[in-house]
Amino acid sequence: MTKFVVWGRYCEDVLERRAPHRQDHLDGLARQKDQGSLVTIGPTKDLRYFFAIYTAESEEAVRQLIEADPYWQHHVWTDYTIHEWIQAF
Repeated sequence: MTKFVVWGRYCEDVLERRAPHRQDHLDGLARQKDQGSLVTIGPTKDLRYFFAIYTAESEEAVRQLIEADPYWQHHVWTDYTIHEWIQAF
């Protein structure tokens, strides 16, 4: 399995926009973690960006996980980039 780093951006009104979707978002992340595809995820302190590490077969598999997330579907996340990562330590 390959590891991927994801950097993404939140919308301007993140606190208001995420509120109705937050529990579904967190439940989905918990399932991804339990299934072994999500290593870690979280926002920057200023709530402008998020950072995640995924373990997956392909970049497309990571893209599918991100785009199935309620935050993507409801425009809480506005864009993202995926980078294959080589873990040195």
